[in-house]
Amino acid sequence: MENKFICDRCSNSDEKYLGIGADGKVYCRRCLPFSGTKVDPSAFPISPMSSPKLRLAYPLTEKQEEIAVKVRESYKKNIPVLINAVTGAGKTELVYMAMEEALKEGKRVGFATPRKDVVLELGPRIEEAFPSAKVVCVCEGHTEDLYGHIIVLTSHQLYRYPHYFDLLVFDEIDAFPYRGDELLHKFFKDSIRGTYVLLSATPSKDDLNFIEKEKGIVLKLDERYHGRPLPVPVFKRCLIFQFLYVLLDLKRMLNQGKQVFVFAPTIREVETLYEKLSLFLSNGESVSSQDGDREKKIREFKEGKLRYLVTTSILERGVTVKNLQVLVYKADTNYIYNADTLIQIAGRAGRKKKYEDGEVVFYGAIKNKYIIESIERIKKSNGEQVL
Repeated sequence: MENKFICDRCSNSDEKYLGIGADGKVYCRRCLPFSGTKVDPSAFPISPMSSPKLRLAYPLTEKQEEIAVKVRESYKKNIPVLINAVTGAGKTELVYMAMEEALKEGKRVGFATPRKDVVLELGPRIEEAFPSAKVVCVCEGHTEDLYGHIIVLTSHQLYRYPHYFDLLVFDEIDAFPYRGDELLHKFFKDSIRGTYVLLSATPSKDDLNFIEKEKGIVLKLDERYHGRPLPVPVFKRCLIFQFLYVLLDLKRMLNQGKQVFVFAPTIREVETLYEKLSLFLSNGESVSSQDGDREKKIREFKEGKLRYLVTTSILERGVTVKNLQVLVYKADTNYIYNADTLIQIAGRAGRKKKYEDGEVVFYGAIKNKYIIESIERIKKSNGEQVL
């Protein structure tokens, strides 16, 4: 019987993904993009750090500290953890104690997330929390240095780190493109030699079943670190002239000195909407996954040089700005915006202390089931009664 080809990188054996090279050898097209340099653990030996000097930007609340201690103890016992915390709960800070423990032991620490923009947002935050550790970001356009005490990376880059991490934190497990991608899930599993912590505001049933199968524990946090409720979105029915509704609200918010994310469902919608808004309002920009200048634009927005960004759902996660307001154009586009996506988008507002009361507005011709569900789930997280 002829031996069946099995890819040693992704374990694929499906013939539709196989090809024959010029040398006559079989190769796998399924994981061909993941053929870059892999790490050599001996190139960056890790030694125990007597004092990682963890610096928190703010003191943990009683509930945060309780969960953080449980995460640290679970790491010491090699037990996987899923933290299910509302957006803006301070999920990142909940894993710092475990990361500190791993660094003290001379272990290899990773912090993964599906999206490049979140990696570039998290890297400096983690570096500030652990000033004595070498923190490197590994993502598209940032692969020159692969070694450090803490590796902050996209899920796509995990293939470079087979059987490498003693502690791997994975944030936003429910986000595109990680969710539902078998290959990226395999890279995640293959990169772990110790244990892991998963983070999500909207874990799926599959996520919960996975952690149960792995004999892990689920820790839940239903409040933001500042103790204030999540902003509840307001739905505005717009049968015609939806752009004018957005323009009026955006102008009002900018006049109040606030910054605004304006979400639109597709890249084309983003570009069209921005062209219209820019005729009336200056100091704005558009961003999408295909925008080569988006890092620069996001940085200028955070610095206050830009007052509003018209964006696809690429900015639904990770980016935190004080006094941020959120508008969602055509929120009833149900092939783009499901309840989880709308909750994540709404979660951009009211995250910063002293700016807890952000405004969130959904616009659409119909109040569909995803809009209704997202609003009800946010109210439930706030402890409100849902009729």
